[in-house]
Order: sequence, then structure tokens, then C-alpha cells
Amino acid sequence: MTYEEPRGALLAEEGRLPAERVALVDLLDRLLAGGVVVSGDLVLSIADIDLVRISIHALITSIRDDE
Repeated sequence: MTYEEPRGALLAEEGRLPAERVALVDLLDRLLAGGVVVSGDLVLSIADIDLVRISIHALITSIRDDE
């Protein structure tokens, strides 16, 4: 069995990614602090006939209580 480097290791060596690891909770905190826009389309079809189309556009951000 061989040891494989993490997926981002090569990019970090090339200077494209920071070498330090970031916890998922820290990443989510950074994203929500500034806000994230999510948009997408989902189409359900049978035999090339579109039956349902769902479009979503959402702004996700943290709630701040300024007192």
C-alpha cells in the first residue's frame, strides 16, 4: 500500500494554495461573514421532455446582532 499526498499538496508546493490547513468550521465562518450567493437550476426530464424545472437563487449570510 502506498501513501498518497492530500489532493491540495501539489498545488500548495507550487504556491497556488496556502500550506496551512483550515478547519471546515473556520472556512464556513469566513464564507458566512461576507455572505455567499448560491444559484443553480435543476431540470427533471423523461425521454427528453422537461417535466419540472427548479431555479434557485439564494443569499446566505450570518445574522449579526448589533447592540
